[in-house]
Amino acid sequence: MKKFTFKGVLDGFRSSVSQQPRVDQEIVETLRSEHFQVAKTFRHGFPFQPTALAYDPVQHLLAIGTKSGSIRIVGRPGVDCHLMHPDTNADPAAESLGLGGGSGSRAVIQMQFVLNEGLLLTATADDVIHLWNFKQKRPEVVHSLKFQRERITAMHLPLQSKWIHVGTERGNVHVVHLDTFTLSGYVINWNKAIEVSRKTHPGPVVHLSDNPVDASKLLIGFECGQIVLWDLRGRVAEMRWQGPEPLRSASWHHEGKQFMSSHGDGSLATWTARVSYARPASHIYPHAKTNKDGKLEPCKPIQKMEWKSSRMGEPYIIFSGGLTYDKAGRTPSITVIHGKTTTVLEMEHNVVDFITLCESPWPSDFQDPHAIVVLLHNDVVVIDLLTPGYPCFQNPYPMDVHEAAVTCCSYLADCPSDLIPAFYSVGARSTQKRTGFSEREWPICGGLWSPASCSYNEIILTGHADGSIKFWDASAGTLQVLYKLKTAKVFEKPRPRSVDSGGGGGGTSGVNGEDDPFAIQLISLCPESRRLCVAGSGGQVILFKFRRQESVSDTWVLEIPITYEVYEEGAVGDFITPEGDFPTPARQAAISTSRPESADGSDSKNKKGGDCGLKVRMGQQKKPSGFQAHLVCLTPWVDGHPPSPITALAINSSYGLMAYGNEVGLAIVDMVQRVCLLSVGTPDLYGAADPYQRVPRSPKQLSSGFGSSFTAMSSATGESAAVADVGKERLERWEELEEQGRCRSPSGDQINGLCVSSTAGKQNITGSTSSPRRPEAVKRSKSQDKLDSSFSRSRSSSMSSLENISSEAIQCLVFADSYTKKSEPTTSPTLWVGTSLGSVLTIMINIPPPGDPRLTQPVIVSPCGTIFRLKGGILAMSFLDCNGALIPYSYESWKDENKESRIKTPTKPSTANTRTSPSSTPTQGQSGGSSGSSGAASWGGPQGSQGQSQDGNSGDRQFVVLVSEKQARVYALPSHSCVYRQQLAEIPFVVKAEVVSLRDSVCLVSYISNGHLAAYSLPSLRPLIDVEFLPLADLSFQTTKQGIVDPMLSIWGQQMFVNEDTDQIARTFCFSNRGHGLYICSPSEVQQFTVSSEFCASMPEMVAELFMTEEMPEAPKESFFKGLFGGGIRTLDREELFGEASGRASRSVARHIPGPCATSVSGTNPSSSTPPSSSAAASSSIEGRNPSSPSTAPSQMDQLNARAGSVSGEVWRAHQAVVERGEKLGLLEERSQRMMNEADNFSHSAHQVMLKYKDKKWYQL
Repeated sequence: MKKFTFKGVLDGFRSSVSQQPRVDQEIVETLRSEHFQVAKTFRHGFPFQPTALAYDPVQHLLAIGTKSGSIRIVGRPGVDCHLMHPDTNADPAAESLGLGGGSGSRAVIQMQFVLNEGLLLTATADDVIHLWNFKQKRPEVVHSLKFQRERITAMHLPLQSKWIHVGTERGNVHVVHLDTFTLSGYVINWNKAIEVSRKTHPGPVVHLSDNPVDASKLLIGFECGQIVLWDLRGRVAEMRWQGPEPLRSASWHHEGKQFMSSHGDGSLATWTARVSYARPASHIYPHAKTNKDGKLEPCKPIQKMEWKSSRMGEPYIIFSGGLTYDKAGRTPSITVIHGKTTTVLEMEHNVVDFITLCESPWPSDFQDPHAIVVLLHNDVVVIDLLTPGYPCFQNPYPMDVHEAAVTCCSYLADCPSDLIPAFYSVGARSTQKRTGFSEREWPICGGLWSPASCSYNEIILTGHADGSIKFWDASAGTLQVLYKLKTAKVFEKPRPRSVDSGGGGGGTSGVNGEDDPFAIQLISLCPESRRLCVAGSGGQVILFKFRRQESVSDTWVLEIPITYEVYEEGAVGDFITPEGDFPTPARQAAISTSRPESADGSDSKNKKGGDCGLKVRMGQQKKPSGFQAHLVCLTPWVDGHPPSPITALAINSSYGLMAYGNEVGLAIVDMVQRVCLLSVGTPDLYGAADPYQRVPRSPKQLSSGFGSSFTAMSSATGESAAVADVGKERLERWEELEEQGRCRSPSGDQINGLCVSSTAGKQNITGSTSSPRRPEAVKRSKSQDKLDSSFSRSRSSSMSSLENISSEAIQCLVFADSYTKKSEPTTSPTLWVGTSLGSVLTIMINIPPPGDPRLTQPVIVSPCGTIFRLKGGILAMSFLDCNGALIPYSYESWKDENKESRIKTPTKPSTANTRTSPSSTPTQGQSGGSSGSSGAASWGGPQGSQGQSQDGNSGDRQFVVLVSEKQARVYALPSHSCVYRQQLAEIPFVVKAEVVSLRDSVCLVSYISNGHLAAYSLPSLRPLIDVEFLPLADLSFQTTKQGIVDPMLSIWGQQMFVNEDTDQIARTFCFSNRGHGLYICSPSEVQQFTVSSEFCASMPEMVAELFMTEEMPEAPKESFFKGLFGGGIRTLDREELFGEASGRASRSVARHIPGPCATSVSGTNPSSSTPPSSSAAASSSIEGRNPSSPSTAPSQMDQLNARAGSVSGEVWRAHQAVVERGEKLGLLEERSQRMMNEADNFSHSAHQVMLKYKDKKWYQL
């Protein structure tokens, strides 16, 4: 007999129940920490706040120094190198992490090239002289000398000399050896240079130069106007002159007999070198005018002048400033005096510095100037001196990025290959050839750059404050403008608003401090369909379509109010608007808001489209080739108050939809039928499950009439009766559809595409307000609401359901084929919405079939309520398939509408694109077997393809990656289970985050407010790197409030600013595929960077060569008679004069600082260079440590690596010196051979002359 036991009964029960087999899928993640290396790659644009200029006439290179301590060296187009001075006052370890002192202390005050030697001397405001070596592709600082007692005011290196003359604020002149950067014992003290009878200090040294024909004579100019000609051999002042006014600059004539000085009263004085007179030989005021009293009008100082001689005619006198103080003198200018002709060249910006480009680098020869390089405050201008009228050269450098302030950026790496030629063709067609420029070649032609073959294209889009968008080709490390789009042409010129206009609502023409309502806030480009969606600061959203040919067409306009108000009980009357739905596209071309009329029958001012702040040009408009405006969505003003700024924007060409949101709600627009599908406040997306209690608004806005949760609209004609009929007709139609069961939205009802939430009640259909919510006892101001909602990241770890919330901004929008319910067997079109409070909501989209149904049948949208909640505002959302690969999104391929109709194309299996930029090759099917895998993510669930179910079981077939300001989570769909989570920031917050493709895989890259750059593998969110990258304070120039310290964060020593927060910084900070990224590093510069070690390895091939082996031009030949009578060039043995015989200098005067060793962060600073032998040590400081590793390298190992790197660096430098010496010896041998040949020729010629005149008498000659 079988014995029954309790265990047997349970086993039998388990066997009788069919269990679904669980298949554990292992996702192999191929990315490792070794694949990441953070490095700043290329910098483009105009150097911000320039201070100094230098030019090498042999290498044909131009250097520009800035106030922040950076240097840009440019040559021919493509040759562009950025350097950054090290902070000599900071700790080396802190400097390697970018934590040095203020950039203002490193401002470049003077620069000078060591001619044809590949060296550059710079003097900075922290009293340090640096020697840069740019013979290699990555220049580096060889030596630095810091003056500890005196401030540097002037610097001069004579031609082919190894000794530098340094003038100081105390009036002394020191001598520094170029090779060793040691101070000589030879010092020219100010009290020995001036006259004995002078009782006052002469002031700082403002000018130093040697006599062109006598190297032993040094000209010293003091600020007070005292000029001294110092005899270096005799150690005495040979000549002294006293200028009439403070001295600004001086310049020698090439013969060395005279020099000219410029002064603070706008005068030019000419002095004779060998005669010490109290008065100059000539004293003129080039721009002074005689007034009625017969006196000269006062003039501005002549800051700099140059005296250049010409072999072909009169010399050139070139100077800046000197104009009178009247209206004409307010314009910055450069004056050119050539003979009796005086030409004033007006400049658009203030002149910072200028340099005259000459044919000969020898100061004792005729210079023959041919161009002037003028450094302005916001531009670089090169003037052609050889062409009549002195026209300018057309600048080939991309230095007009800041033509209007950059307000947002978009970076597309690995974009379609036909996109750049298309943009270039329309850009070249629309840009007419500018006239008035010189036809000669660009004179700055140094360096060597060959375009590296890049397997993918890169495009950068920059939005500007004037409403323009520039498309740049950023492939192969260069930046070239392709096309410029002006969105302001879509609108009529706005009328300036007075202070008391708009019903007393502030009256600013812009939004959030923007003076220009056309300022670009957000850009969304679908590169495959070539559709561009742009959001402006005036609340406008414009949809552009790309066409190769010009066209004449109308621009559709939709006026869509997005508002949500919660009023106190009894504050709102039961008023009902007659409208109930949107008109069909066939009935009207423009839609405007309808508001209840006043008692006297007059409409509110907001009823007109012009009250949106902007008015679109109506009627047939001629549109040039390129992006042409197709649809404009305007957000109306409410009681004179401007609309909230657009905070999120998304477009999907396959769906034919675009969505945008602001601080209070969301709008979805059908681009095909040109109608608004949804205009809803953010709280109504929750339905009945709203976790927050909303703070009531002020009752003064009740007259706006936008109290309904889902805003209703009417016709633009303003006919109330017709609108009422339309609303009634639509309401009846909706009731019929409801009876037929065609509206199956689980969370709402539909009226021709307008979703009405089931929790809102039917009264919302007719436009009445939502049911009033219970007011809170304590109300908050608008600023407090914004601070608590948008900056919850820095104050609270979570949001309580009892917190008072007045607004919830839409921060992230993503269209995707995904799941909204746990029981869904297949994917469907959805819109995922991320808010500033950390909520993620979904909206189901029912799209009619392609063809005629898509043009006639409405698109149904249905909010599904909240699904997920994270800490902090949502920043990014992305979808992965079951293999962990990025899911390609569907799009519509671009077709020329003039030739053939568009063809709707499904998802390309060969391209996987992220939300921000196109990615590279697909990453599907990345399973085990990879030898380079570093981790695997395991998760349970049946393995199936996207959009298909297995045996009717709804297993997980997708991952959704949600990133907020505090954390990141990975959810499996459709089960909605959280499989991975990672805390991205505790005290700080994430500024920007994006899921990008890298090395045939995907990862999450984030920039954190503490300056770190972190990367995580997907889907496991395994930390890969976390390195110091860029202090957030360096980007604070983009915000309205700079340098504010959050008291909550200052406790932990975090110096951060809390303002309209970092939204503006996030708009200009971009991540893209293949590990690329960019940010606006200054108001006029764009900095690219990478996190890919593979790209860092290929960087040397893309960087241009700065130094080229050039032969020094031949020195001027000395005349026989000048040499005979002692008028020739006199040399000076400086080694004997300034060397050991001069004694030793005091150690307290200056401190020698050796160049940075190989352990510096070469990846994070493009200016630093790393020898090949020490690349491992350098890369170790760039690559982030793996947070998942059990321990980090000890400090002793770091010190050993540093020592090894420094030794290898010294060996590498010694090797470079040997190579350079060999090259010089080779050149010397060639010159010796040439001299021998010339000597033989001369001997032969002399012998022939001797034979010819051998037998002739003296009187026969």
